[in-house]
Amino acid sequence: MLQGVVDAIVTFIDLGGTVVAVILLLSVFALALILLKFAQFWREQVGRHRRAERALHAWFHNGYTEARGILEADRSPVGSALSAAMRLAAPRTVSKEAIEDEVARIALSRLHGLQRGFRALDAVVQIAPQLGLFGTVLGMIEAFRELQVAGNAVDPSLLAGGIWVALLTTAAGLAVAMPVSLVLTWFETVVENERVAIETMTSAVLSHNAFHGRPQADRVIREATLEIGHAH
Repeated sequence: MLQGVVDAIVTFIDLGGTVVAVILLLSVFALALILLKFAQFWREQVGRHRRAERALHAWFHNGYTEARGILEADRSPVGSALSAAMRLAAPRTVSKEAIEDEVARIALSRLHGLQRGFRALDAVVQIAPQLGLFGTVLGMIEAFRELQVAGNAVDPSLLAGGIWVALLTTAAGLAVAMPVSLVLTWFETVVENERVAIETMTSAVLSHNAFHGRPQADRVIREATLEIGHAH
């Protein structure tokens, strides 16, 4: 079976030429980068906010010590930002602006790390179809050149064969660009949801209403949870 796949790839490259070979290399690069990003998102617990929500509830009802214990095993960007916000807000000696600056610094650093590689994937999305179109243009030029050389002894099948081989490169470029574009859009959506969750939860911690009794605390938690749900 593996030999059959290799033979199919070799035949595909023979038909499409150098352009198809370059497009295949782009597809291998994009696939490797996508797998690395999936592994990173899993390792950093991106999109998993249950622990942070529990910590936020504990912060309002049981205090900082319990909330800190819940967040100790949270490796997500939301957990890091929330832990910093609670640590600085607990003594009530640090200004709100200073806490917001520190949270923003942590969020920027973590989210930037998650976005690393997005531009490379976007470049593949942009370049692959253009390479395919370039290959098609080259193929059409070659087909019509052969047509001119043939003169009066034109074989229609020769022209048709040249055209479909030329169009093969466009199909290859689109076949690479479309799935990569979908995955990139999903990655960007996940990162944006993470940013919204950071802003929502840290704002809840810093909310003045959070320090004026349980009813207000419950309301802040509900609002934060609803906003995170809408982001997803």
